[in-house]
Amino acid sequence: MSQPYLNPHQARDRAPDDYQNLLGDAIERAFAAGIHDLPGLVSRLNEAGVPSPNGAGWTPELFQKEMKRLGA
Repeated sequence: MSQPYLNPHQARDRAPDDYQNLLGDAIERAFAAGIHDLPGLVSRLNEAGVPSPNGAGWTPELFQKEMKRLGA
């Protein structure tokens, strides 16, 4: 029996677009900097100038809504 493996892209139906790559990179940099709480992550996204879907600043509620949308 073969060993199970994880394919991190197994649920994707297409490659990420530029926005998704920018957002993902910013989230990874925040995690690498030790930021693991939602308020800290949102603050880091705003500091980094990552555009939000509505053009305003990121808020915890907006971040959660966008993650849900992108994960759908």
